[in-house]
Amino acid sequence: MGDPLSGNSDIIQTFASENYLMHITNNKQTSTFEGQLPGGELATMQYRWLKGSMVLMHTIIPPEHRGHGYGDVLTRYVLDHIRAHHLKVIVYCPFVQKYMDKHPEDNDLIDTTHNR
Repeated sequence: MGDPLSGNSDIIQTFASENYLMHITNNKQTSTFEGQLPGGELATMQYRWLKGSMVLMHTIIPPEHRGHGYGDVLTRYVLDHIRAHHLKVIVYCPFVQKYMDKHPEDNDLIDTTHNR
């Protein structure tokens, strides 16, 4: 199943740690959320679709930007995006799974009809 959302990209701006303004784009052509980091590098979260649910596959934060909260900001945006579009999530990404373990208030987003 393809992307149930219309258009090619969504853009949001949010504050990451260290008060850096992070621009996050949903690049629908590559099925990747991309967060602009200092120096022009990208934090990315790859996703796929399965029966109308967004499957979060993998999160990449460049090594020099790890530990500064950028992954949390990206994950929070993606979960808020899923909620705003009335979608469900299947989590394969260990980073996102750890985030959700710390934020059980997001468990209602989990697609319970799919077993990994």
